Amino acid sequence: MDRSTSGWINGLVGVIIFSGSLPATRVAVQAFDPIFLTVARAAIAGTLGLGLLLIFRERWPSRQDLLSLAIVALGVVVGFPLLTALALQHITSAHSIVFVGLLPLSTAIFGVLRGGERPKPAFWLFSILGSALVAGFAFAQGLTASPLGDALMLAAIIACGLGYAEGAKLSRTLGGWQVISWALVLSLPIMAILTMVYWPSNLSGIAAPAWLSLGYVSVFSMLVGFVFWYRGLAQGGIAAVGQLQLLQPFFGLALASTLLHEPVTPAMLLVTLAVIACVAGARRFGK
Repeated sequence: MDRSTSGWINGLVGVIIFSGSLPATRVAVQAFDPIFLTVARAAIAGTLGLGLLLIFRERWPSRQDLLSLAIVALGVVVGFPLLTALALQHITSAHSIVFVGLLPLSTAIFGVLRGGERPKPAFWLFSILGSALVAGFAFAQGLTASPLGDALMLAAIIACGLGYAEGAKLSRTLGGWQVISWALVLSLPIMAILTMVYWPSNLSGIAAPAWLSLGYVSVFSMLVGFVFWYRGLAQGGIAAVGQLQLLQPFFGLALASTLLHEPVTPAMLLVTLAVIACVAGARRFGK
């Protein structure tokens, strides 16, 4: 198997894992404060990441790596989880999932700015088209959805794209799972302290689904998914493999409908199918 194909396979596994993040966050945020949810998931994942680094006796990152790790931490450990948790207090996970269609463009832009990549014009055409479809859907839903929720999701997408691109660049030398583990460990002291500060005063009223959702976003969304995702981006290219994120709304809408029984409108499905067509075009003509 060549490096590019391996990158796409690893990236797809990462996308499938990430697809459960927003529905799980939607469930968890009904019971937990968004700030507690953000810091607790980071603290749990950071503890696991520290354990992995110690078990495998990984080398310490260099001083030059610390800035990149800090950017990764701000983007995907703090920024995206906090902003999406806040957004999901105002909008449904089904609505928020459509915004994930903007992630490939965000990741590709930061891949150029931070990773030195140079995608072909056809790639940008399909990527911008897919993003325009998502933006148009969001504006069309503006009268019934929350402008604040949409703004928070847009900010989350920007933060996530930066964290993805920076982590992928660093993965080329440091290793995929090592990057997210070190980023989590870097933020662990602050996250652990904040977890205790924002600890819920009463745990008796928190149902099992909320705890399971917290477990999912902590172990899978925050750690396991990144093992595959950063490896895929490093192997197949940040901009190219990043287009797989256009498939995430499809998986996410299916989960939102099946597990949360949230309404999935025909417009949501049409936009999702359209952005999937865009990722196929970017893959075929943007090489």
